[in-house]
Amino acid sequence: MPRKSLLYFLILFVGLVYIARLFYVQVINDKYKQNPLNNSAVTTKYDYPDRGYIYDRNGKLLVANQSSYDVMVIPKDVEPLDTIEFCDLLKITKADFKKYYQRAKHYSPRIPSIFLAQLSKEDYAFLQEKMYKYKGFYIQKRFLRSYPLNTSSNVLGYISEVTQNTLLKSSYYQLGELVGYMGVEKQYEDVLRGKKGVKFVQKNRFNKEIGAYKDGIYDTISEPGQDISLTIDVELQMYTEQLMQNKRGGIVAIEPSSGEILALVTTPGYNPNMMVGRQRSKNSVLLFNDTIKKPMLDRSLQAQYPPGSPFKLINALVALQEGVVTPKTGFSCYHGYRYGRGAFMKCHCGIVGSPISLNTGIYRSCNTYFSNVYRKTIEKYDSPSKGMDVWSNHVKSFGLGNFLGYDLPAGKRGLIPDAAYYNRAYPNGRWKAITTISNAIGQGEVLTTPIQLANMTAAIANRGYYYKPHILKKVGDSINQNEKYTKPVYTTIDAENFEPVIEGMLNVFEKGTARASRIKDIEICGKTGTAENFVRVNGKRVQFTDHSTFIAFAPRINPKIAIAVFVENGYWGSRWAAPIASLMIEKYIKGDVERTALENRMFNGSLEEEYNKQLEIENYIAEKEE
Repeated sequence: MPRKSLLYFLILFVGLVYIARLFYVQVINDKYKQNPLNNSAVTTKYDYPDRGYIYDRNGKLLVANQSSYDVMVIPKDVEPLDTIEFCDLLKITKADFKKYYQRAKHYSPRIPSIFLAQLSKEDYAFLQEKMYKYKGFYIQKRFLRSYPLNTSSNVLGYISEVTQNTLLKSSYYQLGELVGYMGVEKQYEDVLRGKKGVKFVQKNRFNKEIGAYKDGIYDTISEPGQDISLTIDVELQMYTEQLMQNKRGGIVAIEPSSGEILALVTTPGYNPNMMVGRQRSKNSVLLFNDTIKKPMLDRSLQAQYPPGSPFKLINALVALQEGVVTPKTGFSCYHGYRYGRGAFMKCHCGIVGSPISLNTGIYRSCNTYFSNVYRKTIEKYDSPSKGMDVWSNHVKSFGLGNFLGYDLPAGKRGLIPDAAYYNRAYPNGRWKAITTISNAIGQGEVLTTPIQLANMTAAIANRGYYYKPHILKKVGDSINQNEKYTKPVYTTIDAENFEPVIEGMLNVFEKGTARASRIKDIEICGKTGTAENFVRVNGKRVQFTDHSTFIAFAPRINPKIAIAVFVENGYWGSRWAAPIASLMIEKYIKGDVERTALENRMFNGSLEEEYNKQLEIENYIAEKEE
């Protein structure tokens, strides 16, 4: 075929393809012709469902709904209006009007979007009679959250307007709609939000609504969100929040037999009702910009602390598993542990010269004992690298040093070092067990979050396994049967190695560092701790008052609760963390607290002076460096 004829043929062929496609779209397929969104005489209105309610494990209401009203706009339908009068009605400025209108117009001239969100009932009652004057604007009813108990803001999260990023990711949401942020509201957004309905309303040539488009064949009915029940015991949660007044820290309580989170407390927190209504934006700026108290930081999930002495229990378990010690193996302490070239780690166990075995080492918290235990574990193998990796794998089997897989969106990994970590820190390869000896007492490079330590405690209580912590108990009436949370996770430690360690934990209360926090008729197994508190100020590492730490489970047989407590700048473990944990145990197991004097001391105790002192020192150092 000549080249000229081929060109004519191609042009004819392409033209026929276009004609055929147009004929199919316009005559045969009515998809586009019938789509109400392509009809300029049709208005789209959304019917927003009730968001699901949230309850605690005992059926107590945590989150409900309240009516809210949004001023909606369809930019193409807006007619000239008295802007000043309209702004006065809505209590906004003319600049606000322009900003809101341009935002809606940019989103879509034809699709309705929120012009002004979350009017009060009083504002709605006043406005609804006057909206007829402003063409293109109307009021739509919606629901906001309400929090009857004013608690658990870190657990629950909040709802807020969708961001542009969310709009790009999901076609479900429209500009100005609400979506869950943080906590349970974010994690279970798809369950709680329900499904919004859509109504297409026909208009005549005078822009007046005359009824449903095509008798409503394209309309859909809204479906309410599902109610959910959490594993949280709100009475325990609120009691713990009261104990932590005027203190900073994180506390987690877990049911060992299920992995259900009983309490998840971070302080300072905030009133969840602050994140509701038209004041939410102003309040969120205040809360997120508070870099001193950090109320939006969930310390129970995100704060990474050196665990201190509770970590000694893991070193004991690893050493028993590796066979480098037995429960009767003894080490002598002379006020501390001497290692390297004149290095010395102090110890306050109070036993000088006499051999200290595992049980005594735990309840007297002897640094020398655990330094020997840790060193023997690492040095069992031909190289420090091999020994460190074996040790690290054992420790990580307790859920430390990584995300636990719980069903909340916030969290931090913590840190459990391995050989690769120290090879990077010491590229010449000159490191060995004593180089890392601070790991023996939960200092050094080890970092943990409160939920990781609570989970570790649950694994000890279960004698070698744990269930991944989780916050969802039920959706509607259906129990959470997700295999991720019902299948046990086993540690690398054999069950028989836990009993001597648990015996030592029991003696922490019977005759050790937590004996002042004993509870009548309840056997508690625990471990106090003092975690060093270093802060970087202008690049310099500065040490402040130690953190008070504590872990415990109770009862000893068939344990019902496992707890980890971190109180920032709280000195030693027995001063704040142990009393708080023991009061929580008494409250949860007995229902009432008999030790009212101790309770009042924790309620009324404050560390604000300590925090102010640290802040003053930080500011002084920063100013001096400048």
